[in-house]
Amino acid sequence: MPLGTLDRTPPPFFKQGPSALSKLMFFSALALFLMVADTRFKVTQPLRAAVATALYPVQWLVMRPVLLARAGGEYFESLQAAQQGEEAARQKLVLQSLRASQVEQLMLENSRLRKLLDLREHLTTPAQAAEVLYDAADPYSRKIIIDKGTAQGIVAGSPVIDESGVLGQVTRVSPLLSEVTLVIDRDQAIPVLNTRTGVRGVAFGDPVSQGGMLDLRFMPTSTDMVQGDLLTTSGIDGVYPPGLPVAKVAKVERRADSTFARIYCTPLALVNATRHVMVLAPVAAQIPQRPAFDTKPAPVLKKKGASK
Repeated sequence: MPLGTLDRTPPPFFKQGPSALSKLMFFSALALFLMVADTRFKVTQPLRAAVATALYPVQWLVMRPVLLARAGGEYFESLQAAQQGEEAARQKLVLQSLRASQVEQLMLENSRLRKLLDLREHLTTPAQAAEVLYDAADPYSRKIIIDKGTAQGIVAGSPVIDESGVLGQVTRVSPLLSEVTLVIDRDQAIPVLNTRTGVRGVAFGDPVSQGGMLDLRFMPTSTDMVQGDLLTTSGIDGVYPPGLPVAKVAKVERRADSTFARIYCTPLALVNATRHVMVLAPVAAQIPQRPAFDTKPAPVLKKKGASK
């Protein structure tokens, strides 16, 4: 049979109600009517309110998982933000603490440098500043290393002071570094003068007693020496300029069975904490050389009237 002669209408068995085109036109017109009526007369407002009221419990139950998931996400986000803020605040606190300690250290160094400069103004001996690099590696001695050497004019025997008093003496020199033996070293001795009585003595280093002291030896028990007396350099050794503060008398022990008193002194210099020092020129370099005396015997004068 030719295709053009086929009947395209559905069989009577499938024909039920109006056609699809009629349904489309009807429902389109109904929708347009309802939209116009709802816009102008609010006819569907009660129906919408009733449907919304009926569906609210269902909507509430359906939204619970969504709200819980959203709240959980916000909680974890806020927790992470709080942890990051706490870490940032902790780092900032550490930096501020470090800066505060640095400021305190700088203020302390500034104060010590000012005192050192004030002390230099009162000295007539040539001096130059130096910085302590580290302590000597020898555990049986008390020595430090400074950053000046023969290239800067440092010579062995030069006195070293800080802002409080005599620190020690240069005992070894290299081109760029110098070794300073502290006054509390057992091999160090320094002539001192009691500013109250004028009594002279020699103070020896004692690194064992109370972390480092001075021992004023060979002083008779009758010597006028009391606790708190100030000891300064006497200047008779040709090394230290006179009048530099050295130590204070801390303890005086007089024994009946001993000829000499045991006198312990506390050094005034910061032997364990100093950083900036002043290196002085040895006094012997400033003292004029001893003149050469004529060793020829003086002529003997004869008295008048003596026999020839």
